[in-house]
Order: sequence, then structure tokens, then C-alpha cells
Amino acid sequence: MPHLTSTKPGTAHTDLRPGLGVPGLAHPLLAAAEWAELARPGTPVHWVALDVADGPGSRPDPHCLAAAVRLRNAGVRVLGRLDSTYGARSFGEVISEAHRYLDWYQVDGFLLDRCPTERTALPEIRRTATALRALRDGARLVLGHGTHPYPGYAEQADQLITFSGPWSDYRWSQVAEWTADYPADRFCHLVHGVPRGHLEEALRIARWQGAATIWFTDRTDRGGNTDPWATMPGYWDDIVSRIGTGVSE
Repeated sequence: MPHLTSTKPGTAHTDLRPGLGVPGLAHPLLAAAEWAELARPGTPVHWVALDVADGPGSRPDPHCLAAAVRLRNAGVRVLGRLDSTYGARSFGEVISEAHRYLDWYQVDGFLLDRCPTERTALPEIRRTATALRALRDGARLVLGHGTHPYPGYAEQADQLITFSGPWSDYRWSQVAEWTADYPADRFCHLVHGVPRGHLEEALRIARWQGAATIWFTDRTDRGGNTDPWATMPGYWDDIVSRIGTGVSE
């Protein structure tokens, strides 16, 4: 059996309706139907990451702008994906890309992906987070760690991605004790390779571990050669109906 209990008794968030965090579909020209589906009224989406060309690209892309506008008109937050490369990229590079996302696509905030997790990198991420928030009033900031980081990162963003990986790891995963001090809307789990028959189990794990935002898909990375996030899960209608439309932020 997978680990389904939170580290501290009484901290499980079993009554929450999760919403979807979309880590990055393929370009709108390649996945037009998928982008349109995310804007369908009643779809429980918390945010969608826009990744034009491993960042904002070198020039405005009208197809990406149209997709972003459609989502915003539907009330969905659009986040520009910025690659921290685990802290290796310079502050100037990241902020320059953030400016382009705002100028070209009017994004609602940012996903700082491949974010470092260690305590020593926290001051630089704090500096970056402060600068990103200053670029736009009410900017939403998600840190894409993919695992549980040093607890201090929780104070730097609206949400942390504390799991990103395959179902084979997720079903045995355990939640870090310190996360019990925060509400479930502060955490997101991204899981690929979830079989249809285990979808309810995956949703139960997210509830018990206190993650209100999820993206579960049956797509796999096929040994790192395929992006499992590029297309919708094969059970898209099923997961939307299970989550429901009553998502509160």
C-alpha cells in the first residue's frame, strides 16, 4: 500500500477539491484542441504554464498570445515558464525573460522551474522572487522544485511544486513534516504514468499529503525521450469530472 497519511496526525486535507496546474502543453499550433479545452467554462484549472521556446522565445509568437488571451478571458491564470536550471542561470537572464513574457504575453505570473532546493540557494531565489513580484501587481509565483525543498522556500512563493515525477515513485511517496504548517493551496504535485485504474488512488494521495493543485497524466517520458506534459491525459474527461468544478482559490 502507498503512504497515504500525512506526517502529523490530523493535518490531512481530505475535504478539498483539487484543481489543475498545467506544467506546459505543446505549442498551440501542435495542440490547438488541448489549449482550447483548458479554456472551456467550468474546467477546474488553477494555472497554465506558457513555454514558448524553452522560455519566452526571441520574438512575440501570435499563436501563443492568442492562446494566453483565451485562457485569461476564461479566468485562468497564465504563468510564464522560467528555467532556473537549479540556480545555475544568472539573475539577469531570468528577469530579462520575465520582462519578455510580460511585454509579449501579458502573463499573470511565473513558474520558476527547476528551482534549487538547498538552503544555500535560498537567498538568490528570494532575490529573484522579490524582483519577479515587483514586475507585475499581484503576480502569481510558483516554484518548481519537483521535490520537498528547504522549508524557507515556502515563504518566497504562492505555491511550491513538491513532487514531479513518475507514478511508480509517487505511490510510495511521503510528505515532508513541515508542509503541515501550510494550507493545501500552497502545494502542487505533477505525476506522469498514472494508469487510469489508479487515478482515484493518486487523487487520494494528493488529498492526504495536502496538495490542492495537481496534474496527473497517463503519458510517460519513455526513458526521457518524450515530454509527458506536452499532451492531455487520455482520461482527461474522467479527471475533470472527478475533480469537479467547485474549485476555490
